[in-house]
Amino acid sequence: MTPFGSKVRELRARQGLSLKKMAEDLGVTSAYFSALEHGHRGQPGSGLIQQICGYFDLPWEEAEELERLAALSHPRVVVDTSGLSPSATELANLLAQAIGDMDEDTIEWVMAEIRGRNGAKDRGGPTH
Repeated sequence: MTPFGSKVRELRARQGLSLKKMAEDLGVTSAYFSALEHGHRGQPGSGLIQQICGYFDLPWEEAEELERLAALSHPRVVVDTSGLSPSATELANLLAQAIGDMDEDTIEWVMAEIRGRNGAKDRGGPTH
């Protein structure tokens, strides 16, 4: 399941809606919507994201969060490290090899480390 799919499933559960009913209401097939939630389809288009936000009458902050999650929900990621350092290429390859064996705690830790260092860099602080 993708981050976007997980959030949409959470929204549906809050409203007591089935996937089939929501897909029907939005004018897409339930097969497509299921594939989208489970990461078997690419990222949803901005039009569908806006429809979903309107469907659930999401406040601005939640709508932005759903858009952010959609941007991070492509099921097949390609990392182009051409022009980057050998360490960057090694990192991309290590992550690709290891991610399938990582537990959720490890994944969350890696994400927190990356976010924390990027945040420090954005604020002009040290990144190491």
